Amino acid sequence: MRLYVYVLQAKDLGVEDIYVKLQVGKFKSKTRTLRNTLNPIWNEEFVFRVHDVGEQVVVSVFHHDDDSGFFNASKDLVGRVRIPVWLIADEDNQTLPPTWLSLEKPKTGRFINKDCGKILLTISLHGKGHDNSASHLLYAQSDIHHEDYKELESTCKLSHDIFSFKAPCLKITEGKHLVKAIAGRLEKLFNKNEETSRTDDSSSELSTALSDHEDSLEGLPSSCSFEEAIKLMQSKHNQHEMPENLEGGILLDRMYALSSYDLNKFLFAPNSQFRKDLAELQGTTEVQEGPWTWKSGYDFCLTRVVTYTKAATKLVKAVKATEEQTYIKANGQEFAILISASTPEVPYGSTFKIELLYKIMPGPELSAGEESSHLIISWRINFQQSTMMRSMIEGGVKQGLKESFDQFASLLAQKLKILDSMELSDRDHMLSTLQTEQQSDWELATEYFWNFTVVFTIFMVSFFIVHLILCDSSKVQGLEIDGLDLPDSFGELITGGILIILLQRAYNMVSHFIQARLQRGSDHGVKAQGDGWVLTVALIEGVNLASLDSTGFSDPYVVFTSNGKTRTSCVKLQTRDPQWNEILEFDAMEEPPSVLDIEVFDFDGPFDQATSLGHAEINFLKHTSTELADLWVSLEGKLAQSSQSKLHLRIFLDNNKGVEAIKEYLTKMEKEVGKQLNLRSPHKNSTFQKLFGLPPEEFLISDFTCYLKRKLPVQGRLFLSARIVGFYANLFGHKTKFFFLWEDIEYIQVLPPSLASLGSPSLVIILRKDRGLDVRHGAKSQDEEGRLRFYFQSFVSFNVASRTIMALWRTRTLTLDQKAQIAEEQQDQEERPITLEEHLGTHIAHILLEVRP
Repeated sequence: MRLYVYVLQAKDLGVEDIYVKLQVGKFKSKTRTLRNTLNPIWNEEFVFRVHDVGEQVVVSVFHHDDDSGFFNASKDLVGRVRIPVWLIADEDNQTLPPTWLSLEKPKTGRFINKDCGKILLTISLHGKGHDNSASHLLYAQSDIHHEDYKELESTCKLSHDIFSFKAPCLKITEGKHLVKAIAGRLEKLFNKNEETSRTDDSSSELSTALSDHEDSLEGLPSSCSFEEAIKLMQSKHNQHEMPENLEGGILLDRMYALSSYDLNKFLFAPNSQFRKDLAELQGTTEVQEGPWTWKSGYDFCLTRVVTYTKAATKLVKAVKATEEQTYIKANGQEFAILISASTPEVPYGSTFKIELLYKIMPGPELSAGEESSHLIISWRINFQQSTMMRSMIEGGVKQGLKESFDQFASLLAQKLKILDSMELSDRDHMLSTLQTEQQSDWELATEYFWNFTVVFTIFMVSFFIVHLILCDSSKVQGLEIDGLDLPDSFGELITGGILIILLQRAYNMVSHFIQARLQRGSDHGVKAQGDGWVLTVALIEGVNLASLDSTGFSDPYVVFTSNGKTRTSCVKLQTRDPQWNEILEFDAMEEPPSVLDIEVFDFDGPFDQATSLGHAEINFLKHTSTELADLWVSLEGKLAQSSQSKLHLRIFLDNNKGVEAIKEYLTKMEKEVGKQLNLRSPHKNSTFQKLFGLPPEEFLISDFTCYLKRKLPVQGRLFLSARIVGFYANLFGHKTKFFFLWEDIEYIQVLPPSLASLGSPSLVIILRKDRGLDVRHGAKSQDEEGRLRFYFQSFVSFNVASRTIMALWRTRTLTLDQKAQIAEEQQDQEERPITLEEHLGTHIAHILLEVRP
């Protein structure tokens, strides 16, 4: 007889990095290790030979710890459950339906005092002569949802070899049909391959591998195309969630001007022309694509097997590879395809498999009404055996996948249009929506003046005017003289005083309103001028702004500053939750901006000093364009933090000259550096951006090999771009990586050669106070004022490196007035060729003296 065990999932384990080991008699097998989850989902099937119903199925859950030993990882028992085979034989159709079983605590080990959790299993027992005709798969009833497992949950009491079990009945008939379908399909598969199974420990593992390839029992009918098969899966996969990215990392993350359905067809349809072109580009030969077939079991999906011969490299000869491609989600809009690739001919190839996850999702709708798609490809290595060469294998696989998918992305970019950041954020559509929501001055005046003070003042003035018309004031009495009418009683005196106070308050409100409306200035709605880097800020609203007025309201307005340029919003009167809906554009800049400084003020009139209600700083290098397109910013400061004040912004940074703006910037920097600066390749820039997690508009200018001096010197590379200084080192897997902005640097000092620096000059970069605190791990020291100091030495060419760094820093720290003065002097001295660096040294010498430590 054969015993089929289906390990579905576990929950409430209390520990991550879990795998399951199964044993029936002398036969053993285990699942793959799932990392970084307390509720792992395996969905793996196993088969064992059973000769006696008195045997037990022992299911043990282990924690895999890679850091506990040098040669072997630790394997700690988390929990165990034993199921007698006779119990399965007594079940209806000799099948245990999907059931939650509680794990027994281990008696020794690290987890004796922790909750063990539960595991979800399906077990089926069948013999050679079992009739599976009644177990034909009903496709329309083959989907199991997570909530169905709750109905199947049972309790287990374990006391040595005694096992008591109470299984509930299914509340719906579909579950029974499914169990029958699974049992029938598994029996048909393993009976078919019975003559090839082995009786040793590896028999169950081989059967598991074969089940993934050969339980595709039926090919698609000749009348069913690939498109029709995808549509058949839609009704079954509507409720499935998109899986998480694999833990190995992201190989590709881009959006394309093509619908997700068409992109899926473009990549995975039979005889795809893109796949043929990719194979030709990569030198892949003997490509054989199997047909897409239905895979029965836990889910209802399509699968196929692709074999090919990979081209030889400098280190590895041409080898054969096998890919199993399986749809795990396909609802017509979202697609997830898991690819498991094996290369047994490479060194240690039998110990691991490479898994790739293609996620194809709908992207944002474009302004023209066209659809877009978002493609994410992630990877991981699934080690089937422990090996001392694990790190070497991971490094080789990572490098190979990187090169392969660089070619993949390049070819896909030639075939399809890549969406840039402007199209992704749909900038024009967002901004046009804000422009239509502006209130008129009459509407604002009505909201501002419609209050008790103004209404009561109007009433009192009207009342007095009517009184003056009706009364007779011809009688002169007391100290009155002709033309001078004095109050005749204390009541009249008090009433007159109240009227004066009301009139004064009304006058102040009118004056304040007019001044606030004039504060709008020329910033709102003014289009940016020039070519280069254009920064657009959409100020939408504020929430919980602080108030210093006794009324509990404030008159806020916002000032934005970037690269020395300032833009100011209009004033919103008497509110803590202002709605601005304003668009502020900065004129084109020659250099890409690094940060946007924000400060919120309370308006008190044009001649009074405004009070700050909070401030914030947005670092463009730490946010993606998608995040900047819809961003909530928390304000800092005592008043803002006590009120939990926030601003809602939409920020767009656009280079309207493209590559030409970068070339012009490099040409300008060549004059300052004194050497030619070449535009780096897209691949080099992309690698630089991924290394430090930078946005796509950042471009590399130069890089140098050097030592970072700390307690122990670390050799690495110093990267220089238009906005950052970055350092990266990888010493036997221990990585040192950080970057800071040019604007964060207060002073750069050159130290002469010394014995401590091994006879090499040192470059000391000193940051401003309280700047770069997130990269303090790279600093050698921090002075009394809280400034971080970074020491770099042993450059291959110290003069070139120091000159480049000094020139870039000076360019970023000069004010607009200083730059304009230098440009004027250049025009006045055209008869004598002179470098801009000389001017820079002349005009900022006094600055360096002031900041010299």
